[in-house]
Amino acid sequence: MLKAGIFLDAENLSRNGGWGIRYEIIKDLVEAQGTRMLRANAYLAIDVDREIQDHQYRIRNSNYRDAIRRTGFHLVLKEVRRYVDSAGELVVKANADLDLAVDALLQSDNLDYILLGSGDGDFLRLVRALQNRGKRVDLLSFANTSNDLIREVDNHFSGFLIPGLIGNEDSDRNRGIMHAFNEERGFGFITMRTGLGLHDSRHDIFCHIKDVLKDEKPTTDTAYVAHLKHQKIILEFDIEDTDDGLKATNISEFKWKK
Repeated sequence: MLKAGIFLDAENLSRNGGWGIRYEIIKDLVEAQGTRMLRANAYLAIDVDREIQDHQYRIRNSNYRDAIRRTGFHLVLKEVRRYVDSAGELVVKANADLDLAVDALLQSDNLDYILLGSGDGDFLRLVRALQNRGKRVDLLSFANTSNDLIREVDNHFSGFLIPGLIGNEDSDRNRGIMHAFNEERGFGFITMRTGLGLHDSRHDIFCHIKDVLKDEKPTTDTAYVAHLKHQKIILEFDIEDTDDGLKATNISEFKWKK
């Protein structure tokens, strides 16, 4: 069984669609890859000055950090720094990239598998370094993910598609990606995750252009639907169980809450 470590750039995940992420599901995702987890680190910013001045803000963030710790994650806190740049603008910064990279390299001596949680292309060299040490490196991210990073890792998990990962969702709609579309005949097929394992997906969900919505209205624009397929746009849809199998209806682009 592979020995696993998790290294999450929590700030990057949160601001790109992962707000409300359920950390226990990330651990389940890693263990579903046939691993035994040894390390689980989450890197968070902490605004010490504001927490001193704002009691409610401190309590809220302290409770949030405690909740993460209860899931078994070790928190690495990066203090927010404020300074005035050359243009006279106030800059607020708390970058934990270097801390994460150093920890991942040092701790990887005892690991076989690493899940990196971030969409930041600055981690490309880290991924290559870990792979050169014989590690399997998978990626978990949401929106605004570096394409180079996706190409470099062994496997990429879109957080929007992992069942149960986002704890604040109020929609029971399904999500997936169209992997095939026949422009002449106006139909295709959608892939949807069914579990946390690497191959826990089904690829046979039929879709027809007449069930695709553009600007909340049915469309006959084949170029638009082809764009959804080629760009691997995440789709939301309902599922209808027919005599011929599963069919997607009310298909629309997924819009994440910023």
